[in-house]
Amino acid sequence: MIVLKAMAIGAHPDDVEIGMGGTIISMVKQNIDVTILDLTDGEPTPRGTVEKRKNESEKQNKYLE
Repeated sequence: MIVLKAMAIGAHPDDVEIGMGGTIISMVKQNIDVTILDLTDGEPTPRGTVEKRKNESEKQNKYLE
């Protein structure tokens, strides 16, 4: 059995989910194992806080599973 894998890389928490959430959902439906890599914790952030971005990312990831 071939297992397909993909990695989506974003600068900050929630960037990948916002930018390509629909694509990730489509990939998961095709049984592709998707990993999201955030390169930073979101700091410095012009909007909100690091904790807020982390919480937003975690909420969005529930829809992508």
